[in-house]
Amino acid sequence: MLQVPFIRENKDLVIERLAKRNIDAAEMINNIIAFDEDRRRIQAELDNTLAESNTLSKEIGNLFKSGEVQKANELKARTSELKESSKELTEALNNKANELNELLYKVPNVPNDIVPKGGTDADNEEVYREGDIPELDSDALPHWELAKKYDIIDFELGNKITGAGFPVYKGKGARLQRALIAYFLDKNTEAGYKEYQLPHLVNEASGFGTGQLPDKEGQMYHVTADNLYLIPTAEVPGTNIFRDVVLNETDLPIGITGYTPCFRREAGSYGAHVRGLNRLHQFDKVEILRVEHPSKSYDALDGMVEHVKSILQELKLPYRILRLCGGDLGFTSALTYDFEVFSTAQDRWLEISSVSNFETFQANRLKLRFKNNEGKNELAHTLNGSSLALPRVLAGILENYQTKDGIVIPEVLQPYTGFKIID
Repeated sequence: MLQVPFIRENKDLVIERLAKRNIDAAEMINNIIAFDEDRRRIQAELDNTLAESNTLSKEIGNLFKSGEVQKANELKARTSELKESSKELTEALNNKANELNELLYKVPNVPNDIVPKGGTDADNEEVYREGDIPELDSDALPHWELAKKYDIIDFELGNKITGAGFPVYKGKGARLQRALIAYFLDKNTEAGYKEYQLPHLVNEASGFGTGQLPDKEGQMYHVTADNLYLIPTAEVPGTNIFRDVVLNETDLPIGITGYTPCFRREAGSYGAHVRGLNRLHQFDKVEILRVEHPSKSYDALDGMVEHVKSILQELKLPYRILRLCGGDLGFTSALTYDFEVFSTAQDRWLEISSVSNFETFQANRLKLRFKNNEGKNELAHTLNGSSLALPRVLAGILENYQTKDGIVIPEVLQPYTGFKIID
């Protein structure tokens, strides 16, 4: 959530940057400033009322001490009026603050200056590419056909048990999933990230803290009886570890990693592009999260990008990195880099990771602060990235590593799988 002082002091900049998201934010920003002015006016009136009440209370006490009872009683009548007035002003102030927050919740993060303007993923900028795209035989198969041929993923069985988008991994397919999770976690902990096992459901406050609510409410599975939400990513419980926390500056930076299943309704997603593992309602993902000093968060973002690159280099998968345009940028992000692996059998790029800097947007919602060298509380910066999402990595491995003899396991994974080929 954007801070009101930042909006007031940078009104034109906020409107200009939000235009990168194809949002005409002028009316919205003007309304926020107007609501804040009303809030400030009510606050000033309340402060004056309370100050007068305190002054009169002291004066009344002095009058009683000096024996001027009648005059003291006259002033007591005035304090009763002030007490009622302060009660009404407090209620009005709370209502205005709640209304202001409702407006602020609808405003996305301000894109970084280097975010390109654009409306769709077609306007994203490719900033890096690495790896040779393998040349497959003419009879090469997409991963959903390979899964059936080698009996390692059963999409129909998952549909029977739950519904479409809930695959069942079997045999070497399940073992490969487990190997990827262990490998990703090992890479992350070796890079200094502390491993956490996190809850798979979160409360409403956690959803608001990281910005999934109210923006993505329709995309989350909601357990209505207990008002809990199945997590769409480990970002939500992981970042909420630090909700309502005041850190010391010496605590920074903080890096954590965790594996969780992820649950997404993906309402309205249909077509060939979501076939097989391309888009699921339940999938596994290993996440990396950082809490950083504002002056160091973009260096940290670059470091996270390099870290994900190192994993893909070891997996020897062809990939590219995109800088997302404003229209494709997530609601909470100031800058996002997407990683895509090339699916040779499908002849298309598949997103496998997003690495983002949220600056103070989440921290403001979370009340995540640190005490700086001057002893003042300051909002931290939060960052997160997929390291990595399994389904499309697995799709890339199955398709790009297929041979006439079977699917070769990337060398770096073989110590984790215990086998070299799926045949």
